[in-house]
Amino acid sequence: MKIGIDLGGTKTEGILIKEDGKELNRDRISTEKNYKGTIDGIVSIVKKFEKQFGNASSIGIGMPGAIASDSALVKNANSIWLNGQPLKKDLQVVLDREVTLENDANCFALSEAVDGAGKGFPVVFGVIIGTGTGGGVVINKKVFRGKNNIAGEWGHISLPNRTKAEKKYVKKCYCGKDGCMETYVSGPGFANGFNLRHQEEFDSHKILEKLKNHDQNAKNAVDQYVDHLARGLSVVCNILDPDIIVLGGGMSNISYIYENINECLKKYIFSNTFDTRVVKNIYGDSSGVRGAAWLS
Repeated sequence: MKIGIDLGGTKTEGILIKEDGKELNRDRISTEKNYKGTIDGIVSIVKKFEKQFGNASSIGIGMPGAIASDSALVKNANSIWLNGQPLKKDLQVVLDREVTLENDANCFALSEAVDGAGKGFPVVFGVIIGTGTGGGVVINKKVFRGKNNIAGEWGHISLPNRTKAEKKYVKKCYCGKDGCMETYVSGPGFANGFNLRHQEEFDSHKILEKLKNHDQNAKNAVDQYVDHLARGLSVVCNILDPDIIVLGGGMSNISYIYENINECLKKYIFSNTFDTRVVKNIYGDSSGVRGAAWLS
């Protein structure tokens, strides 16, 4: 049996699965917004599972941010109370066993590569387009992290060939750079672009509701969104050339994307033949916690 934990800023979810992927149990608790409380919450889920089913063979945890290779401390987590802390070491002391930690986007990609939409493909690029924009690379069912633990972070490359309008109707990225893909294809980025262009104050859900009602401004915005997504993914494809691209996060639920993205993407690829498909995830919000379980 394997335990996976999805450590989020507001909730911590755990799953217990068999070696064949069958789910045995699941639990969700509120995340305590302090370091000790976060650890206690993770431990409580593990103990609950093991009290009922016996000891698990492995424990994997998906988390925001990453573990710095030089210090083994958490970095870049939006759950800021984790930053600078030896989370892996402290969990291993409390649980008295090996624990594997991984970035949550990598867990999503791994889940979809093992038994999701990317099953059977050697190289899977998993994409998160939700509140933020991220990604993960999985090769032969193993997460590829890169030398600096930033492989797959396509959300902070610049949108290629930005027009004057695209430079005008966008907000600066929180990372301090201009033109990041996150400011165009995340949910808030999509809404910000629409609102700046049309002097509105809609969220992405409202804009998509207008699309269903055949609003032309909403359709133009979604067409532009698909084009932005294709341009950003073309950079990934021209470098990594994955077998399949799996989308996750709230924006991945827009069916219009899949009706148009694959033909649009071909326009920006440096090849006259291109067979990589962009597809929707299978496990949705469960991909993160399932991927954590598959870490070891």
